[in-house]
Amino acid sequence: MFSKSRINEPGPKAGETEKPKAAEAPVSKPTMDFTPSAPKGKVAASVLSADLTVVGNLRTTGDIQVEGTVEGDIRAHLLTVGETATIRGEIVADDIVVNGRVIGRVRGLKVRLTSTARVEGDIIHKSIAIESGAHFEGSVQRQDDPLATGRTPAPQSRVITQPAEPVEE
Repeated sequence: MFSKSRINEPGPKAGETEKPKAAEAPVSKPTMDFTPSAPKGKVAASVLSADLTVVGNLRTTGDIQVEGTVEGDIRAHLLTVGETATIRGEIVADDIVVNGRVIGRVRGLKVRLTSTARVEGDIIHKSIAIESGAHFEGSVQRQDDPLATGRTPAPQSRVITQPAEPVEE
């Protein structure tokens, strides 16, 4: 059906005789040298921008930086909640840094609430740091393995770091 035209091929043209050629150097084919943008083993964090709203759960073995709104649970290796972020749901990660607002349970090996953090929910941690000025309302519990699922720990203490409106119980 298709045939290859010899018009543009190198070599003797119609009517020419083929001359013996001197030894030619082999022609090397170009290689596709792919270099990943991030060093091997090191992957950049996924960033959810301030104008993004996600409804649903997020799960990764990598790092996430949230600047927008997430209505759902998040599980990651390192989770950074930006100052403009709001998360409504449970967050679980090895390392958690909260600069923004979280409404829900926080479970992490290392949890850090910065001075701009607003957390309304329980925190289950192996180690915790709360900077002066952070707003936290909920219970705090230390566990050796806070990432283990299926456990619903009983609150050990209640902490309020900012004056809150009266709560009727």
